[in-house]
Amino acid sequence: MIRLQSLTLQRGPQRLLEDAELTLHAGHKAGLIGANGAGKSTLFALLLGELTPDSGDCLLPADWRIAHMRQEIDTLDRIAIDYVLDGDLRLREVQHDLAEAEKAQDGAAQARLHSELDSADGYTADARARKMLAGLGFTNEQMDRPVADFSGGWRMRLNLAQALMCPSDLLLLDEPTNHLDLDAILWLEDFLKSYPGTLLLISHDRDFLDAVVDNIAHVEQKKITLYRGGYTAFERARAERLAQQQQAFEKQQAQRAHMESYIARFKAQATKARQAQSRIKALERMEELSAAHVDSPFDFVFRESVKISSPLLDLSDARLGYGDKTILEKVKLQLTPGARIGLLGPNGAGKSTLIKNLSGELQPLAGRLTRGENLVVGYFAQHQLDSLDAKASPLLHLQRLAPTEREQTLRDFLGGFDFRGARIDEPVLNFSGGEKARLALALIAWDRPNLLLLDEPTNHLDLEMRLALTMALQEFSGAVLVVSHDRHLLKSTTDNFLLVADGKVEEFDGDLDDYARWLTEYRLRNAPASNTPVNPDKTDKKAQRQAAAALRQQLAPHKREADKLEAELGKVHERLAKIEASLGDSAVYEAARKDELRDLLAEQAKLKVREGQLEESWMEALELLESLQAELEALS
Repeated sequence: MIRLQSLTLQRGPQRLLEDAELTLHAGHKAGLIGANGAGKSTLFALLLGELTPDSGDCLLPADWRIAHMRQEIDTLDRIAIDYVLDGDLRLREVQHDLAEAEKAQDGAAQARLHSELDSADGYTADARARKMLAGLGFTNEQMDRPVADFSGGWRMRLNLAQALMCPSDLLLLDEPTNHLDLDAILWLEDFLKSYPGTLLLISHDRDFLDAVVDNIAHVEQKKITLYRGGYTAFERARAERLAQQQQAFEKQQAQRAHMESYIARFKAQATKARQAQSRIKALERMEELSAAHVDSPFDFVFRESVKISSPLLDLSDARLGYGDKTILEKVKLQLTPGARIGLLGPNGAGKSTLIKNLSGELQPLAGRLTRGENLVVGYFAQHQLDSLDAKASPLLHLQRLAPTEREQTLRDFLGGFDFRGARIDEPVLNFSGGEKARLALALIAWDRPNLLLLDEPTNHLDLEMRLALTMALQEFSGAVLVVSHDRHLLKSTTDNFLLVADGKVEEFDGDLDDYARWLTEYRLRNAPASNTPVNPDKTDKKAQRQAAAALRQQLAPHKREADKLEAELGKVHERLAKIEASLGDSAVYEAARKDELRDLLAEQAKLKVREGQLEESWMEALELLESLQAELEALS
């Protein structure tokens, strides 16, 4: 297990953790969350042995193998598939020793090393690495290209694959979804669910946390609090704790006011002086409880457009692409005020191409694009962060948009995006990705758009800012078209989905769970064919076996989930039966046992609610299992 005991961590003058405690048992999967700068990444450095505690202990089993996602790449000339395989250090060591034994023609060493290679799953390593890269969105051709050919985001995917390739007892992942699209995130979820070791995960994606982790470790006020369950359970538990803390704070404030009033009245009276002194000492000993500060540092809206057109934008019979390369054909899309659309589709299918054409950054290769007379587009994409003036401050950026506006009005507006104090006047040069994203959104929000085109707007944003963005989009009266890997944002801000796939843009009749199933089928349909000529019948059978294997791989986690729900439901039924038996005893209704009766009735009501929730989840899990099993039988 991982044990942090009375742990204090300091970086420079800033104390990040003070007398912090945490126990995480082997096999647990925990999400590590907290405000930016709270010390999450520093804690990872401690676990990796890169730092030592300023005081206290950080205890890990001595024989644990630790894998982590690196933030840099120093071997740009390495082929992508080889770079990923380098993550398995033991495999590479055996392969090296085997090559040396073959050069020396040492038969005994070769036999021993072939056995070790088999134990390390070395004969399947290349296939496993390629399957992993395919899940993260790489094509077969890309797998054999040098690392230097890839952009920063794709290099981070390679670092993630390298970490996953490493056999480990503890896996540390710092924001692994930041550079992934929704398809890759769904694949990563399934991979991490079946990971057998201990997982510690830093993430700002609440749906991803809910799907993967069974505990939340919250870093706040230099302490670490462990909550059972995923992020949604954490939110509920923390809200209850903060409410209790607020009540305790208010009660203590009343006690302090009473004691201070007593001291003020009687301190000068000789007959009461001793009692007053005892109150003063009690006041000094009283533990300082802080008020429950749960307010987000973000509070903003997208300013409303003064004029509007309907439709805002009309794309008809359009062919979209780059130069001679066509990506999408016969695209028909009309955006009217109030439209709320999420774009779904496999990586590289053309979602960003569509948004770039709608924004005016690209022009259709054919067809007609008509813009409303009063159209004002607010376009957000990651590459726009690089176009910010590195030498200008957030205030100067906004002043350039509104040169006649009062400076205090601009400062107040930027404060809603948490640009306050000295930070509002600092140049963007040294800003983090999250701060640049917030500034880009602030500039869009100020410009009174009536159409928002958002391409992965939550990258680099923390949970508080994502929540604020979601709320601002809910209040926005214009049209929204968004591409995002943040499922909570999509579910909370869109009414309809468009599917971009196979060169077409079509309405998607379903929700995000339906899309996950569609994506599985799509991957099976588009699995790369072998270049080796084979008998057609054998090809069909091989494809069927591959499809069946993929379905069986899906069945396992769903079966475990259904069994887990059924077991919990059984426990609830058992407890309800005991309560009902107790309520059947007439003696419990006697006046002397009224507290017991009240507790039994309260627990019964709570369990009834939980019973309904579990039954619904269990039935959904069974339906999904039956659907997958039916598909498997059809392939058999």
